[in-house]
Amino acid sequence: MSSHSSKKVIYAALAGNLGIAVTKSVAAYLTGSAAMLGEAVHSLVDTGNQWLLLHGMARAARPADASHPFGHGRELYFWVFIVAVSIFVGGGTVSIYEGIDKLLYPTPVHSAWINYLVLGASMIMEGFSFSIAVKEFREQKGELGYIAAIRASKDPTVFAVLLEDTAALLGLGVALVGIVASEVLALPQLDAIACLIIGLVLFSTAWFLASESMALLIGEAANPTVVEGIRAIAQKNGQVVGVNEILTQHLGPCEVLLNLSLDFKDCGSAGGVEGAVASLDAEIKAAFPQITRIFIEARDKPLC
Repeated sequence: MSSHSSKKVIYAALAGNLGIAVTKSVAAYLTGSAAMLGEAVHSLVDTGNQWLLLHGMARAARPADASHPFGHGRELYFWVFIVAVSIFVGGGTVSIYEGIDKLLYPTPVHSAWINYLVLGASMIMEGFSFSIAVKEFREQKGELGYIAAIRASKDPTVFAVLLEDTAALLGLGVALVGIVASEVLALPQLDAIACLIIGLVLFSTAWFLASESMALLIGEAANPTVVEGIRAIAQKNGQVVGVNEILTQHLGPCEVLLNLSLDFKDCGSAGGVEGAVASLDAEIKAAFPQITRIFIEARDKPLC
């Protein structure tokens, strides 16, 4: 997925969350709703997270230098991990704390109609952001299911926003049910329980996003289809008689390092091997543009 598409998704989420966060905060102050306060904190955290993603994309786009000869692409994965920590600490922990506090010392929700207006408007804005993220991710995922595509994706920016928006819509639904139930049944504890559930939703989102970004940060191989495509290109080269190892690692969402160990014909000339290496380099990069660095180890094998 292009950087432009990723930024479009992030900007859409940023615009929505900024307005939602302010509105929810005012509603929480006026009504005393724990669920609304949890949602306000959630939106404030999401707003900050969008800035972190944009910052990470800018940092990752810096060119290679002497200290970082393979570029800075993987720094994006670090900032996505920070986003996950932010959701866990800034969103989940605060919501759990507020839920427990209001559960122990329940207070009725005042002017609940304010919350209903805010929640309705928030659902519309979050739904708009969610629809953009889904559209972009659907183009990226191809035939894979959503969970499988998230696990296979090497670009965490779009699926991070998609996960955040999904958690936001779930949280809004839980908050609405909790506030309505607490008012209808005259049980303010239900509002507090809704806040606790929102915290658990955020914990789950943070854990999933952290696990995915950590795997990318450590260094993930290219998709199996890419690896098999590289193998096919190498095997059809007339100078190659065996493929020993194909080692790949993502240096960023669209940057892959390839280390290729091949057996070449023993009776072939040095010029023939050089030509084969140059041909393989060009063919592989043409077939898989995301492979930006190729290192080929040549081994001899007595076969003509």
